[in-house]
Amino acid sequence: MDVQAKKLELVQMILNTDRPNLLEKVSQILKQENEADWWDELPFSVQESVKKGMEQAKRGETRAHSEVMKKYQKWL
Repeated sequence: MDVQAKKLELVQMILNTDRPNLLEKVSQILKQENEADWWDELPFSVQESVKKGMEQAKRGETRAHSEVMKKYQKWL
């Protein structure tokens, strides 16, 4: 089933229900989804790599962009 068909099916189910509790749950799920941070969407391994890099930067373990570009210029 494609996304549009699934959306239509869900809309029909919502329109056919008279259960306030169910409608509230659906509303909460959709609100949470809209509030989701992009960080939470990243795989755990990527989050860990970013955290590691930020800690390295705090400790001053960085290189200037120009220095890195000079080193790898032969491959570009």
